[in-house]
Amino acid sequence: MILEKERIRSIIESLLFISGEPLSLERISQVVREAERKELREALEELRNEYESGGRGLRIAEVAGGYQLETAKENAEYVARLVKTKPLRLTRPSLETLAIIAYRQPLTRIEIDQIRGVDSSGVVKTLLDYGFIQVMGRKDVPGRPLVYGTTKKFLEFFRLKSLSELPSLEEFYAQAEEQAGGQGELYSGKYEESQISDVKSESADAGSDVCGEMKKESGGDEEK
Repeated sequence: MILEKERIRSIIESLLFISGEPLSLERISQVVREAERKELREALEELRNEYESGGRGLRIAEVAGGYQLETAKENAEYVARLVKTKPLRLTRPSLETLAIIAYRQPLTRIEIDQIRGVDSSGVVKTLLDYGFIQVMGRKDVPGRPLVYGTTKKFLEFFRLKSLSELPSLEEFYAQAEEQAGGQGELYSGKYEESQISDVKSESADAGSDVCGEMKKESGGDEEK
């Protein structure tokens, strides 16, 4: 069965509406098997443009490697009046640790401790519980410690298509504050760009030290 362009757009719109998470083009193509990927991509772009230029209350955002329907930013005040949600508030230690992991991943907890100068076991456990980080495997060194990296939920929270879109550290903290509903000045300037290298240049090299074990371990002390 051949689907007309308008029909494809209608189907995609329904899928985005019903999905609770971003849908990748691959996932959409698995569902809409009657259309070619090129047709699906074109339909997605047409829908995005329609939402953007039509004064609509929804937008199609590209985040975490997929597409998702979200409310227009200019309507946030009115949406908040209807939907009373408590914003996720990350503490300064959590944000510092998350930034280190995001820009240096994959890395071990000991490596995180060395950058922060304090024990980070409690903070790492908190970020694991929130779903912002995950165990990526083990480092191929004596003791084979666990290494950590960010998750799809991290990309969704910070509205990033991929890790290649990571902003500067100052912008990262500012965006974290905005996403959390405002907590004052979160960026302390403690960690400079030279201390937290860009994940784009480091991830490929670091990945060779990581083994394929995907067993998660968590636990530790109070958050520091």
